[in-house]
Amino acid sequence: MTGFSDEDIAACILALCRARGAGKTICPSEVARRLAPGGAGWRALMPDVRAAAAVLARDGRVVVLQKGIAVGPGAARGPIRLGLP
Repeated sequence: MTGFSDEDIAACILALCRARGAGKTICPSEVARRLAPGGAGWRALMPDVRAAAAVLARDGRVVVLQKGIAVGPGAARGPIRLGLP
């Protein structure tokens, strides 16, 4: 448990994606770093960030990309990027 709700994490993902703009992507670590107090301990947030991103992707609110190609949220292994659909 990280102390952040799924809704908090999802809101941060969407806010960063919107700020970056259409056709651009964010790294999930940007979300974790934004949420982590002072940027410390952000790695512990990564599983929760990826899980929230998977839910958003299933709902069609974000796209999960690997090597610039959209992948299903459950198929992603390794580094991913997140963007607006």
